[in-house]
Amino acid sequence: MTKENNKSGFVALIGRSNVGKSTLMNHLIGQKIAITSRKPQTTRNRIQTVYTCERGQIIFLDTPGIHKAKNKLGEYMLYVAKHALKEVDAVLWLVESNTYVSAGEQHIAAMLKRTKLPILLVINKVDRIKKKDLLVCMEKYRKIGHFDEIIPVSAKLELNLDNIIDGLFRYLPYGSKFYDENTVTNQPIRQMVAEIIREKALRSLGEEVSYGIAIMIEKMKKRLDGKLTDIEATLICDRNSHKGMIIGKQGGMLKKIGSEAREEIEKLLESKVNLKLWVKVRKNWRNSDFLVKDYGYDKKKWF
Repeated sequence: MTKENNKSGFVALIGRSNVGKSTLMNHLIGQKIAITSRKPQTTRNRIQTVYTCERGQIIFLDTPGIHKAKNKLGEYMLYVAKHALKEVDAVLWLVESNTYVSAGEQHIAAMLKRTKLPILLVINKVDRIKKKDLLVCMEKYRKIGHFDEIIPVSAKLELNLDNIIDGLFRYLPYGSKFYDENTVTNQPIRQMVAEIIREKALRSLGEEVSYGIAIMIEKMKKRLDGKLTDIEATLICDRNSHKGMIIGKQGGMLKKIGSEAREEIEKLLESKVNLKLWVKVRKNWRNSDFLVKDYGYDKKKWF
């Protein structure tokens, strides 16, 4: 295919918290880029990934789940999600396969009525629903919005994911690729390392504790022989009581988080890692404009 026939464009992946956006994106790209967990609001920043094939290039913007903001961090996440719609050529709206449409989904549907972009509704987790109920689900969404395509999938089982790629290429504009063929994300390595540590904390700790965690990479340096990378990171929490939970009895929980994180970071960096973790308390940091920005959640970074 000639360059003139290539299609390339940006696609916003939106939806409520915990519907599987990051899992879907990871499977579409073919490798893990975004962290995942069963907890809502796992994704806090916009994560950009690149899918390249002979037809062209799709740049996915995985956004934080759209939810009712309760603090400055929540306001930042909502801002990132909504403003991604201003920078893209198409929208993937991911919902779960239910026979009812929640108030949160109704809110997103109303928001999307204000855009003229092509919208593909992707119904996830179809492996959990009967075919007759899936038809009911599709019909209920048709009543609340206009969609260029409705695509039932299972991100976890990688079912019908090719239909998403085919659908997007039908609506993206013609144009040259934005990135070289080896690019899969624009995330800085330090940010990816921080997110891996946060993911392990999310998966090991209760919701109340994990929601209040931020990660600061204090040091990241490869040794001269290139065989070992030293990383020092601080887990920020917003309550004194949470610090003890993160550290755990005789440091057991922090060791668990560090061990699991180190294993995945070594795969990312393709070198051995010496990982040291500390825990600090910054009370109510999620409601501080200064600290929210200081910990990497800055609107100006993306827009």
